[in-house]
Amino acid sequence: MDEPFETIAIVGIGLIGSSVAHAARASAGTTKVVGYDLSADVRAEALRLGVIDEAADSLENAVAQSDLVVLSTPVGAIGKILPQLASAKAGTVVMDVGSCKGSVIEAAQGLPDSVHFVPAHPVAGTEHSGPAAGFATLFRNRWCIITPMERSDEAYGRSLARVDALWRAFGSDVVQMDAKHHDLALAVTSHLPHLIAYTLVGAADDVESVNEAEVVKYSAGGFRDFTRIAASDPIMWRDVFINNKEAVLEVLGRFSEELAVMQRAIRWGDGEALEKAFARSRGLRKAIIEAGQESAEPNFGRDKKG
Repeated sequence: MDEPFETIAIVGIGLIGSSVAHAARASAGTTKVVGYDLSADVRAEALRLGVIDEAADSLENAVAQSDLVVLSTPVGAIGKILPQLASAKAGTVVMDVGSCKGSVIEAAQGLPDSVHFVPAHPVAGTEHSGPAAGFATLFRNRWCIITPMERSDEAYGRSLARVDALWRAFGSDVVQMDAKHHDLALAVTSHLPHLIAYTLVGAADDVESVNEAEVVKYSAGGFRDFTRIAASDPIMWRDVFINNKEAVLEVLGRFSEELAVMQRAIRWGDGEALEKAFARSRGLRKAIIEAGQESAEPNFGRDKKG
């Protein structure tokens, strides 16, 4: 790629941060990765695993020697970190990778023009976390959404192009959109499904206390898939819902209306309404498979024990 980021700093060395480190070395021309995390244990583990080449003892030291600073902390921490980057060397590119954009862009308004903040969101992940969870191909054939700051200067444009090229080097499909559009879209496709999963698993846990673990013992594929989603990092998702509450509440209202329609159809035995709703959902599932976002293999490509 043109003008690669030779030295990058990863702030928050979890699944996404460690995957960026692996991918940057493997395909983007990065020669050195500096890591910083509030947890000394996490820093030590990342160094031991070879995720990072150097563990910085402070955010300031990590940023000072880097061309690109990747903020891969929970969204709630980004607003506290950004003001600390105001003294970064001129031309430093800062990129977050969170799934909420409106709140981080608002927090970045106080940065000097010499620091180029380029918000990005790789729509990829697993239910695992920590330095050991990352891998170089996590972003391959996945979308990365960039929500640029409202800046038209040439220097920022070059930094934006470099970030775009970085994600393409990782194998991502890259698209740009405004923050409000992004936050509403992700509330539908990611945030609400996680909220439903957490709520359903919580309800099942209450039932389990009555039914002597039958919920776990007889879990079918559908419930198992919900528990996979609900196994995601609770701190990360706490911050997502707090920082994207307006979009989530809007989508949750629409969901509640749809749920009420289904409830009435079941109560009154309206098979036609139920079949129509299920057919619409099946069509959407087919479209997702055709778009290459999921496998059509039996059991979603899992082995027989999955």
